[in-house]
Amino acid sequence: MRSVAGWIFPGWILRLTALILFAAPAAAGDPAFSIWLQSLWPQAQALGVSRAVFDDATRGLEPDLSLPDLSLPGRPERPQAGQPEFVQTPADYIKQPLIERLAAQGRRLDDQYRQPLAAIEEKFGVPSTILLAIFGRETDYGHSVDKRNAIRVLATQAYFGKRKEQFRNELLLALKILQDGHIKLADMRSSWAGAMGLTQFLPSDYLKYAVDFDGDGKADIWNSVPDALASAAKQLIDKGWQPGLHWAYEVHPPADVDCTIGVPQNTLPLGEWLKRGYVPAYGRKVAAGELMQPASLLQPAGLYGPSFLATKNYFAIKEYNYSDLYVLFVGHLSDRIGDPRPQTASFETPWGKVAQLPTADLDRMQQILTARGYYHDKIDGKAGMLTRAALGEYQKRNGLRVDCWPSAAVLQQMEAGGR
Repeated sequence: MRSVAGWIFPGWILRLTALILFAAPAAAGDPAFSIWLQSLWPQAQALGVSRAVFDDATRGLEPDLSLPDLSLPGRPERPQAGQPEFVQTPADYIKQPLIERLAAQGRRLDDQYRQPLAAIEEKFGVPSTILLAIFGRETDYGHSVDKRNAIRVLATQAYFGKRKEQFRNELLLALKILQDGHIKLADMRSSWAGAMGLTQFLPSDYLKYAVDFDGDGKADIWNSVPDALASAAKQLIDKGWQPGLHWAYEVHPPADVDCTIGVPQNTLPLGEWLKRGYVPAYGRKVAAGELMQPASLLQPAGLYGPSFLATKNYFAIKEYNYSDLYVLFVGHLSDRIGDPRPQTASFETPWGKVAQLPTADLDRMQQILTARGYYHDKIDGKAGMLTRAALGEYQKRNGLRVDCWPSAAVLQQMEAGGR
């Protein structure tokens, strides 16, 4: 027994009290995070979220510091693994064995869901093969299941992430989805970046595009294949999908092709590209109705790989995931689902042996290209079409081989004083 201020307490009570007091800070987690989270209540309320739903979703919520792409105070910046679309070479990203496996399963799903897929194509004008390819790329046809609490992910990214404003908005919209009863909190799972369901929608995408296509009264992108694929079709149409137009054609360019013309703004009718010596691979024919459709030259690996004439539908898919490699994967997988004939390679022109610069080095290259007037887009450490074209212009002016591929050697030359 011990006395405190004249009162007598058993020792076990004092020990328990001390344990509670010392444990309290750990149980409270990050007080600043909790205060910030509660500060969102007026904005959630303005969206029609009830206090009960808000409290249920945020009670005891702590940030998930294991997520990538965070800026944590007092901690050194961690190199991020990054999305494979932006850190892998084309050859590493588009592997033929994976394409063939997904294509075979896609054909089975095409048969299994033939009726709803036909109805989706009739309503939206997006082929079943494109929708199945997105489904396969995003979640391996539902086999790659999200396990993270979507509210926790979005709150963490909104507080510690590098795109705070975007994720704050997505968090609020996720609360609205819960309020409207589209899914239960326990079932609202997402990727590390907050994308949800079989075809990976952010909350804002869900509220814009989610479709109840199976007629059960709910737009269930988490469990219903017809709902998820119809929702993807609706999004593609909104992003500019043109019914009846192929996504892209692989071509063999003229020997003297200038890789710096490969930017979205530089378009010619498909028929004009053909007249200028761009020959479709595998002997394919461009449909007569497409010859007047505008297209851009795309060379994802510069001169070290296949070339493509990308139509408006290529860029509609790119709005789904802003990566050339993602679009190539989806488009090529779509072609393979629709054509079961085996191929020994992903494309008729093989990918060359190139190395992908680390994101930090690509970021540095973009900074130099910007400072010297070649590049006029955002600094994001990604070797997209505009970055490759700007690099090609730099190579021209500095008497280098013009291949439009960012390499360590070219970066070294830039830092040594190129102009």
